Amino acid sequence: MGLAVLIVGLVIFLGSHVFVTLRKPRGRLIERLGPAYRGVFSVVAILGLALIVWGYGNYRAYEWVQVWSPPAVMHHITVGLMLLAVVFLTAAFVPSHIKAWLKHPMLASVKTWAFAHLLSNGDLGSIILFGSFLLWGGYARMAAKRRGDRGFTAPPARWTNDAIVIAVGVVVFLLLGYYFHPYLIGVPVFGS
Repeated sequence: MGLAVLIVGLVIFLGSHVFVTLRKPRGRLIERLGPAYRGVFSVVAILGLALIVWGYGNYRAYEWVQVWSPPAVMHHITVGLMLLAVVFLTAAFVPSHIKAWLKHPMLASVKTWAFAHLLSNGDLGSIILFGSFLLWGGYARMAAKRRGDRGFTAPPARWTNDAIVIAVGVVVFLLLGYYFHPYLIGVPVFGS
């Protein structure tokens, strides 16, 4: 049941995000719903995310299916890539050279997060979860490029914001690794 709920959640969450890239149908819906569009989109996205979390947790507890066993070194590669993913995510909120280099730092973060987790998780649920987000991230980036969205292209003259992005990214990465991941996900990042 958990795997099915996970898949339904992915369809709802990622489907709503794919819909955003379809500018004409999205425009018609915004025209019809007005300001309520954001609320409807948020409710649908939150519902999808809740189903993903519940489904994946249920799958991990009761339905685990191991497809392949990644070598131990993949854990270290995943940790390194996750540092980059968190720095990329931080860059999405701060004008910087990093943000200009990435163009769409939030998408770069999602793709890096998903790819990193695919490297160190060989079970079916993880492959479906992280593979879906990686595919969506690639699709969303191509859709942005196709519609001419060049992303952020105007970095500040100074590099101060880049130092802030890196410093905040490292702190958030450490908080995620030492507290969030082991206590809420149940999988330690550092140590055993």
